[in-house]
Amino acid sequence: MLIKRSLKSEYFADLKCLCVSLTIKSECMSENRICKLFGIKYPVVQGGMVWCSGWRLASAVSNCGGLGLIGAGSMHPDVFEEHIRKAKLATNNPFGVNIPLFYPEIERLIDIIIKENIKIVFTSAGSPKKLTSLLHDQGILVAHVVSSAAFAAKSEEAGVDAIVAEGFEAGGHNGREETTTLTLIPSVCMATALPLIAAGGIATGNAMLATMILGADGVQIGSRFAISNESSAHENFKNYVVNSKEGDTLLSIKSLMPVRLLRNEFFDLIRNAENNCASKDELQNLLGKGRAKKGMFEGELDEGELEIGQVASLIDKVLPVSEIMEDILKEYHTALKILQNKSLYQFDNE
Repeated sequence: MLIKRSLKSEYFADLKCLCVSLTIKSECMSENRICKLFGIKYPVVQGGMVWCSGWRLASAVSNCGGLGLIGAGSMHPDVFEEHIRKAKLATNNPFGVNIPLFYPEIERLIDIIIKENIKIVFTSAGSPKKLTSLLHDQGILVAHVVSSAAFAAKSEEAGVDAIVAEGFEAGGHNGREETTTLTLIPSVCMATALPLIAAGGIATGNAMLATMILGADGVQIGSRFAISNESSAHENFKNYVVNSKEGDTLLSIKSLMPVRLLRNEFFDLIRNAENNCASKDELQNLLGKGRAKKGMFEGELDEGELEIGQVASLIDKVLPVSEIMEDILKEYHTALKILQNKSLYQFDNE
């Protein structure tokens, strides 16, 4: 099997070399591939989530040294443009946008991105081939979200600048393969040499370190930031997530587009319909329109669609972005020190 990445024996010859390579310090972060690519201080990307990722959240993450993303998937073009302009006023640091490729007015979004001189675009839910060349012609960097190594390889062929490999622990729309992040990251490492961002099930510094040991250059964090003070999600939704427990999210609506949802009355309605072999048309009628807005943005907890990742059970309070970033980086360094002090991994090669 062809190993494309340099995260192999010659690079990580021993545990000491591995730990040094994973140390996050401002003076050495310029060598991290994600930090270098996007011009950020820390290799932490905030997911561009529907009904959560507005200008307040994106600018707050960017101001803390990460990469904030405005989620265009739940915005009309004029609202999207307004959020971009407000983000420009709120931060002097790099930020980007996330656009789902199935968005019905994607041409208008692209026009706005070019007009507003946005230089970082994350794409998802489709092939990035056509859009990538268009954006590159405008000097725009493109990262694409994938759920499999095969799609990662195709994205590299399409010319994207970075890959976001998202395991099925993630909230919202998901891959049909149901591949976990722990399995997906090494697989993608063997399929592409591009800078790699791990996503899905990452809410702590421990998880960040784990995925970077597996070969990722950085992480994309969604659910933890969705439940921040700066998130545009409704307080009812945030509190519902804080009170959730392990096992309260499940992958649903697989016959249409798999999506991870938090249990509520709407979820039970969909699950019962699926168990009774409802057709795609019947499921689509149950979904209707605006379910995610109703649940996440308007706070209707019974009838709304509540998209959140498995890490919901680890989130026990609503915090400002500054504290979340501080916690994640502190946890990362603590975990790294523990790893450095463990002799468990120093096996005899003979």
